[in-house]
Amino acid sequence: MTTANDPWGRVDADGTVYVRTADGERVIGSWQAGSPEEALEFFRRKFQALETEVALIEQRIAATDVSPAQAQSTVQRLLASVTDANALGDLAGLKTRLEGLTSAVDHRREEVKAAREHARAEAKGVKERIVEEAEHIAATATHWKASGERMAELLEEWKGAPHADRAVEAVLWKRLSAARNSFTKRRKAYFATLETERESVRARKEKLVQEAEALADSTEWGPTTSAYRELMRAWKEAGRAGRDAEAELWKRFRDAQDKFFAARTDVFAAKESELRQHAAAKEELLAEAQALLPVTDLKAARSALRGIQERWESAGPVPRESREQLESGLRKVEEAVRRAEDTQWRKSNPEALARAQGTVDQLRSAIASLESQLAQATERGDQTGIRKAEEALDARRSWLAEAERTLAEFTS
Repeated sequence: MTTANDPWGRVDADGTVYVRTADGERVIGSWQAGSPEEALEFFRRKFQALETEVALIEQRIAATDVSPAQAQSTVQRLLASVTDANALGDLAGLKTRLEGLTSAVDHRREEVKAAREHARAEAKGVKERIVEEAEHIAATATHWKASGERMAELLEEWKGAPHADRAVEAVLWKRLSAARNSFTKRRKAYFATLETERESVRARKEKLVQEAEALADSTEWGPTTSAYRELMRAWKEAGRAGRDAEAELWKRFRDAQDKFFAARTDVFAAKESELRQHAAAKEELLAEAQALLPVTDLKAARSALRGIQERWESAGPVPRESREQLESGLRKVEEAVRRAEDTQWRKSNPEALARAQGTVDQLRSAIASLESQLAQATERGDQTGIRKAEEALDARRSWLAEAERTLAEFTS
């Protein structure tokens, strides 16, 4: 067999294949099946396969898609393979590249560790926030439905959150569990108390319903209306029973009220109709009374008015809105008849007539005397006397006119 050479090795005449290294040549195989060039090519391909593996791990480490542990394992495996590799090529160069990757892996390991620590710190922060909110809800919640829903959401947030350090997470989970248990106990205690209160309210309202039902057939309209008003006030102050009990009790309470007030409305409607009939009768009586004015025959007017008044009283009560108009109309007729009576009495009273005549005569005499005084003062040119006489005459003449009107009423 002939020999063949390569920058990184050779094949001697007996087919032995060597690789050149910094420490000298090293036998990597024996080739008998073909030419020396084919031997060199075979061992070059083996080197290329190793080189490809080294390039691949370099790319993966650079792209950070491989864990440091996996990368380190691969690098160590390749170092062992390259050291004793039966391949033809720059094995020392491959080894140098792999040794360089060891540093890169160490750096990558530190980055991963730092990233993991950062992630755990963030996870701790997230879960501490979840726990703190859960503890706040457990200590202060009063809106139980919304708070219960939020507690469930917090649990799902915990499950979906990244993991913190195991020891830290264990402590936080214990706090979260304690908060959930505390919330559940408080909620159960609240609803147990609420149920007791609702039962107490139900008992109070049951009593109110019974009282309302006992009054439903009452015909004492005023007192019973007041009683229902007080029952309604007590109902509002009693609080709320459970939903079903509240609805059932309220229906009974309302039915009792409706029965009473419907009966009262029917009675009042009938009474209102009767009052309107009374008002119509009094309208006719008022028109009959007003026809007596002006009074020309006092005796007949008095007799007719007396009959109207008797029928008026018998007619009965009227609606409130009609009462004043009817009563005031009749009072005006009654007052007119009384004035006519007073006038007739004065005319038939001789003493009153004599007093009226005496007053007229006295004033006429006084006026005559004052007129004489005025004439004398005028002749003297006595301005003071004139003024006093004129003032006195004005007053006496005014009094005389009034006195003559009074006398005329007696003589007309």
